[in-house]
Amino acid sequence: MCYNSDMNIPSDPVMLLSAVNMLLRDRYPSLDELCAAEGLDKEAIEATLAAIDYRYDPEANQFV
Repeated sequence: MCYNSDMNIPSDPVMLLSAVNMLLRDRYPSLDELCAAEGLDKEAIEATLAAIDYRYDPEANQFV
């Protein structure tokens, strides 16, 4: 699954979860802003993390 063309995002779902949640915690106020700024495919990230039962919670700004 391709999330973007120039940022090194892990393809392993657990590693992806860790990387995305870290970026959301440290740099971005929302998943939309993270994806726009880094050129990430939001739907691909959400689908990958949904497969391991994680959903984005906008109030927490984390996948939970």
